[in-house]
Amino acid sequence: MKILWWVSLVFVITNVGALAEGPQLNSPRVVFQTNYGDIEFGFYPSVAPKTVYHIFELVRLGCYNTNHFFRVDRGFVAQVADVASGRSAPMNEEQRKEAEKTIVGEFSDVKHVRGILSMGRYSDPDSAQSSFSILLGDAPHLDGQYAIFGKVTKGDETLRKLEELPTRREGIFVMPVERVTILSSYYYDTELESCERERGILKRRLAASAVEIERQKIGDQKVFNTVYRAMVKGRKEGKEDKE
Repeated sequence: MKILWWVSLVFVITNVGALAEGPQLNSPRVVFQTNYGDIEFGFYPSVAPKTVYHIFELVRLGCYNTNHFFRVDRGFVAQVADVASGRSAPMNEEQRKEAEKTIVGEFSDVKHVRGILSMGRYSDPDSAQSSFSILLGDAPHLDGQYAIFGKVTKGDETLRKLEELPTRREGIFVMPVERVTILSSYYYDTELESCERERGILKRRLAASAVEIERQKIGDQKVFNTVYRAMVKGRKEGKEDKE
């Protein structure tokens, strides 16, 4: 009975801890290279699968390249412009087709805290397209109202640089005076990168082992040659003594 109680307690504590940690990021990462530094983020497919798929497709197609952060409100949000209107480069047909899609509002219990990625939208809850915000502080009034789909994994120093930029106000929006451009973007998979690192380590170890084996072979050959010469010399001397 005591064992059963202990197992149940461990199960409860483990699950409470998992819930406290929040949703888990999957392995892909996206990097926005801006004129103020890089920002890397990951996704929550278990929270907003349709949103994650859509944003990743936009990244894969290069839709965010030459786009910009039109809004930087210190302690609140840095918001990426809609790619259809925010890019300085024209879009091709495939990019335009993906950018025009609207995504159903995948609202959740995940909290709006610093580093969280949250979709922008109009009054229609299912009107999200490509604009999204990076939270620069806690914003509980947004909870359950906007679709959270990921969080920043690297680049908080870049966000802090953006927060220090001169701004101007236009209606409800606080906007940077100078354009904050997303010069380019790319994506990678952390699991594949880990595999590549492990493969590289293994290759180096195998190479080192091969070198060591060759060294040992050379050493053994030297020992053999020394012993062989000594044996030959001993035979010669023995033969001379007999004579």
